[in-house]
Amino acid sequence: MKSLTITRYTTPISPPRLDLYSLRQTGASVVSPPTAGSNRRGMESRRESASFKSLAARQNSIGDDDGYCTLVDFAGNGGEGREGKNVGDDLVVLLYHIQHACKRIASLVASPFNSSLGKRSVNSSSGSDRDAPKPLDIITNDIILSSLRNSGKVAVMASEENDSPTWIKDDGPYVVVVDPLDGSRNIDASIPTGTIFGIYNRLVELDHLPVEEKGELNSLQRGNRLVASGYVLYSSATILCVSLGSGTHAFTLDHSTGEFVLTHQSIKIPTRGQIYSVNDARYFDWPEGLRKYIDTVRQGKGQNPKKYSARYICSLVADLHRTLLYGGVAMNPRDHLRIVYEGNPLAFLVEQAGGKASDGKREILSIQPVKLHQRLPLFLGSLEDVTELESYGNVQQTVNPGYEV
Repeated sequence: MKSLTITRYTTPISPPRLDLYSLRQTGASVVSPPTAGSNRRGMESRRESASFKSLAARQNSIGDDDGYCTLVDFAGNGGEGREGKNVGDDLVVLLYHIQHACKRIASLVASPFNSSLGKRSVNSSSGSDRDAPKPLDIITNDIILSSLRNSGKVAVMASEENDSPTWIKDDGPYVVVVDPLDGSRNIDASIPTGTIFGIYNRLVELDHLPVEEKGELNSLQRGNRLVASGYVLYSSATILCVSLGSGTHAFTLDHSTGEFVLTHQSIKIPTRGQIYSVNDARYFDWPEGLRKYIDTVRQGKGQNPKKYSARYICSLVADLHRTLLYGGVAMNPRDHLRIVYEGNPLAFLVEQAGGKASDGKREILSIQPVKLHQRLPLFLGSLEDVTELESYGNVQQTVNPGYEV
């Protein structure tokens, strides 16, 4: 039997040189896929360099100063469309630490050594009527809390995983609400999951109150007071979608550099789509108005003459991400989703993209939360689609038999 010989090379292989580009100050720079005629050149580019940034620069052809920009670049320059008004340094620092936490979570959920954490429930004495947490939920919650502490910019964090808010720093300028790992029950099937977050200003007028009271009241702000919100989709790509109050923008994680790179600037959800996203196995528990709407649009007899298709992943972030790009409606008609951790942050993103967010009767962002884990129906999507759905009336599911999963 011949022995195996291993050759060691003393000269290290150098990574490809990266050309760095500054953020464009005028116009919109979007990384677009190559046209059909440039497919061969695109393939050659990918073989030449593993760097997403280099590829992005090659694919852009508008002007000499085109290039990529990172999330921190984008926020530090105020974001395109803010007429030169910079986002405050405190918010840029906070976003940096949030993205750092989400990079760690992306690595965690993709690790074969941690996949079993998504399968086991943890005994909890919680009285908040929450889904039973799993070890992976707790770990991601701790990762985010640690990053928020390290930022030095957060007064209080309210999490879907905790019964009450966590007070962090008396003079922290921001309040962060978060669902650390939405869709974690599907992690063992490699179905996309996500992190959802919202950022408010700390209410300084409450500073004189006891910690527990001011922590809760700061976390119960209406959605129309949000400073920023976002989600991170952990899927075939890791995508951070964020709004700083001037449009909705998406950044894709470049694993070769560890940077979130701007790939979808100023997302505009189509005013009308052709997709509805809902668990229609519950059709017979729905109220008459919702059943009539679904029956109508999938027959092509609604305001849109095209027949609608059903697309449902059962992962809120994934279903919403598709809806933002393609239009239509993503919904859960029963009192299931939490206004503080899911409803408000996602509604803010949808409205900043030109869409509409409703509980079937009212705009989500106008609702005053009264409990940290308050639940409500949620309808998110294209402006005309959500408006048409509301017009049917009686679309909120009040019968809730408590489905076993």
